Amino acid sequence: MNSFLSFGIVSLLFVLSPGADWAYAISAGIRNKTAIPAVSGLLLGHLLVILIVATGLGLIIHRHPAALFTLSLGGAVYLLWIGVKIFRNPSTISQTDVGHALTARQWTVQGICISAFNPKVFLLFFTIFPQFIQPTSVFSISEQMFLLTCIHMLNCSIIYFIVGYSSKTLLHSRPQLAKKISQISGGLVITIAILLISNQLLEVSKTGFVSTENSEKPLLSKFVKI
Repeated sequence: MNSFLSFGIVSLLFVLSPGADWAYAISAGIRNKTAIPAVSGLLLGHLLVILIVATGLGLIIHRHPAALFTLSLGGAVYLLWIGVKIFRNPSTISQTDVGHALTARQWTVQGICISAFNPKVFLLFFTIFPQFIQPTSVFSISEQMFLLTCIHMLNCSIIYFIVGYSSKTLLHSRPQLAKKISQISGGLVITIAILLISNQLLEVSKTGFVSTENSEKPLLSKFVKI
């Protein structure tokens, strides 16, 4: 049981760390009736990454750096696009231009992409998640993965909904401040995206794509046995 508690703490600290997910939740929360689909999208993105790891596709990505580079770079470019959109069209509490407002489906899809392509999420499940899988546990590996997933999704649900809804509540009487914070959120996403793109290109320029086929077998390989 200690492994579940430990993972819960690590997961909570991970979720509490502000980043692209927070910026998106804040931007969505400022608008009326958009927090639920936006946050739901973020949660589905986390779940998608978990499924990728669980099905063994994560191991394939680990062994083919070019695939990981393409995925990471594509995700960073997408984050940059979202950040620019948020910055140029900041959310406001009193926004009435519903003609250009995103639909619930669009908020959800964007949320999925933002969290699914977020390297922080991949880092959690590729390197940290496997550390809490105990082969000698009374629970099977599948059961442990299910429980750990539930713990992480619960943490995400609580924190992201609090961030999304509190942003609107706290800024309801300050529309101009809401606009500025939305722009700051967009700027944060843009900054994160630029850093990610720069890091990916710098890494490739230094080392190129080095196959990890003959490297030490990662703990991720535990998932392939499911």
